Amino acid sequence: MEDTLKRNKIGVAGLALLGATSLVLAGCASSGGGTGTETEGTGGSTDAVITTNGSEPQNPLIPTNTNETGGGKVVDSIFAGLISYEADGSVVNDVAEEITTDSPTQLTVKIRKGLTFTNGEEVTADNFIKAWNYGALLANAQNASYFFEDIEGFSYEKDSELTGLKQVDDHTFTITLNKPASDFAQRLGYSAFYPLPDVAFEDMKAFGENPIGNGPYKLAEEGAWQHDVRIDLVPNEDYDGPRKAKNGGLDIVFYATQDAAYQDLQAGNLDVLDAIPDSALETYESDLDGRAVNQPAAIFQSLTIPEWVDGFQTDEEGKLRRAAISHAINRDQITDVIFKGTRTPAKDFTSPVIDGWSDSVPGNEVLEYDPELAKELWDQANAIQPYSGEDFTIAYNADGGHQTWVDAVANSISGTLGITAVGQPFPDFASYLDARDNEKVNAFRSGWQADYPGLYNFLGPLYATGAGSNDGKYSDKAFDDLLAKGISETDEAARNATLLEAQSVLFEDLPALPLWYSNVNGGWADGVQNVEFGWNSVPLYYEITK
Repeated sequence: MEDTLKRNKIGVAGLALLGATSLVLAGCASSGGGTGTETEGTGGSTDAVITTNGSEPQNPLIPTNTNETGGGKVVDSIFAGLISYEADGSVVNDVAEEITTDSPTQLTVKIRKGLTFTNGEEVTADNFIKAWNYGALLANAQNASYFFEDIEGFSYEKDSELTGLKQVDDHTFTITLNKPASDFAQRLGYSAFYPLPDVAFEDMKAFGENPIGNGPYKLAEEGAWQHDVRIDLVPNEDYDGPRKAKNGGLDIVFYATQDAAYQDLQAGNLDVLDAIPDSALETYESDLDGRAVNQPAAIFQSLTIPEWVDGFQTDEEGKLRRAAISHAINRDQITDVIFKGTRTPAKDFTSPVIDGWSDSVPGNEVLEYDPELAKELWDQANAIQPYSGEDFTIAYNADGGHQTWVDAVANSISGTLGITAVGQPFPDFASYLDARDNEKVNAFRSGWQADYPGLYNFLGPLYATGAGSNDGKYSDKAFDDLLAKGISETDEAARNATLLEAQSVLFEDLPALPLWYSNVNGGWADGVQNVEFGWNSVPLYYEITK
């Protein structure tokens, strides 16, 4: 999901059962397995409403069309999927009673009886099948449609029913894949796989404004989403799952700047903050005195130069210019001076907290700061075709705390290459995304918060031809072929080796320039208890009390 840890491994072929016991996801756990509060016991009032920061969702709150963090924070709170992820990335059943694999391409899902949406409708197998088919249809243009591409019947060419989904009875359905997808079972906790009630299909746009879910929270009332201001959630008393709310609700306030949110946190007007502004990175841990977190999370930050920018297509000239820009960025200095060590310069396109990560991907030397080589490569590109661009602009959302580092990256490029590089701010995340999606920007800041803990999730959604979050419109057959081969491998070592090989293609083409990996930096107000940040950097809101 646009702008996270984990242990052991399970794939479609190797997964025997998701039954009553928890299993553990692919990857490696973060140090300490998460950071909790310093208070003793559970404490706090179950009636207290928790306030947290957020951003205006880009789209109506339809799970299959939500692929950014503003909407994702809400969707994940009001819907429940077949499984959910605990703080350390381990799997627990949510709606599912059990998920079994009958072959490397066949899964059988049995859901629990008696579960309902907040309008009283029972959650059945058909609610999953209809929701997934809606998400997969080209005519519906859903951002997360590519999550269904491994299910039999999916097509990028024409509207086609997911013939791989078959209802056995009201509470059982089967999933047939068109090829082995070794991490498919891991994906089923992601929002694209949430169910929808029948009422959603009567008017999907209206439903997205006032969604009816089956998760731990629900909208406080019709109209609880005050656009560009906040969205208020209350506990769903009928939810019966592992994420039962232990507080009186969740108010998500949309802040124009991270600085404003941090000031409210210090003043006691905000309970939990999941992003610290650059201005406070050096002092926030002492400011909050034991109420702060600084732990690894599977978040990757990059600078995308899309295919539509003149002079940067992935031909010889474009590859030279992309490499020159990459060598012109002093990642070590920026992460040290601006981020105060809360970021780590990137060595690949994924995250070091994901199992299979390597800092030795062939071609990653292009990430090294080398101003002399950068200038040489730029001159080689100019010998092919003189640079005709005006300013090299870097688009970003001003409400995300990006200005300082974008300016630093722009200055590093300008000072090295002798061109004018500048930031291009948009007032909020939604307007930035709209401009980017309509190709009204040139280079743009890009980030990825993993949907589930696996290497493939950092590669397929972002760089596969036609993928829903391939915002730079990159396409390369060699990369696509390696990606398909890797995700079909049932042996973990072979799968990871192939995905590393696929990354070497990315380092040659540089559809995006890896910048750094992020820690989750956040905090909570005095009197707030039981705060834990999960594998994807998001607090476990349902656990928080005060």
